[in-house]
Amino acid sequence: MKLKRLGHVAIRVQDVSRAAEFYQNLGMELVWQDADWAYLKAGNDGLALLSPGYDQAGAHFGFVFSERQEMETAYEQLKAQDIHLTKVHEHRDGTASFYGRDPDGNWFEYLYEPVPVATPS
Repeated sequence: MKLKRLGHVAIRVQDVSRAAEFYQNLGMELVWQDADWAYLKAGNDGLALLSPGYDQAGAHFGFVFSERQEMETAYEQLKAQDIHLTKVHEHRDGTASFYGRDPDGNWFEYLYEPVPVATPS
């Protein structure tokens, strides 16, 4: 398993819009916002804001893979170790991920994030 980087931290917030505005005012860029979650970035680092009704996972930290096969291999390796995992979830932006729990119950996410294709100028 070769992780690319620790890509984001996800926290619970009471009001997604209010929290997104707060973090934008701190200098973060809003990338995505739905009713139950938002995603902001500062450079390559991300912050996910999860509403109380967000049901995919709780507060967590996300590790990034640049190759989908690496993420899928990691899934099989962790599953073979009897680590609690969710199913792989396809995201609307072309990424895919799964969540797991460490021995202390903390959630983590393994996220496949394709490398952006450069467009000719």
